[in-house]
Amino acid sequence: MSGAAMHGRVLSVQVGGARLLDVSGGRVLSGIRKQSVDGRVAVRALGLEGDEQADLSVHGGLAKALYAYPVEHYPFWRRQRRSWGLPADLAHGALGENLTLEGLLETDVCVGDQLCFPDCVLRVTQPREPCYKFNAVMALFKSGRRRAV
Repeated sequence: MSGAAMHGRVLSVQVGGARLLDVSGGRVLSGIRKQSVDGRVAVRALGLEGDEQADLSVHGGLAKALYAYPVEHYPFWRRQRRSWGLPADLAHGALGENLTLEGLLETDVCVGDQLCFPDCVLRVTQPREPCYKFNAVMALFKSGRRRAV
């Protein structure tokens, strides 16, 4: 319901600096690797204090300042990685999200909705589309071949 006030629970907050990431035999700058933070983090117009995005043409800015992801999808990614023979342990933030949420799936949210939390209100501006850096972190590509998901 566009424009509706939405409520979910924040399980964790993550930030990360831009760092080099190995992708298809090369190295690119990425802010996908996020670490959980304790305590309060300032929410600014361009993102969380202490967080960086490396490629502002596709991430960051006013319309993509924060990335939220539902914890309900983590079991899927753990099963996938286990089936590929990869470590299945995924800490919150492993998918590049700033906010790991519970009880708020993509099917519940529309552009224009507001996510109401005790200390701030966030507006949904657009869906996030995974990029090749996400694929590299999740090991969706191995030896030049894409894994089926």
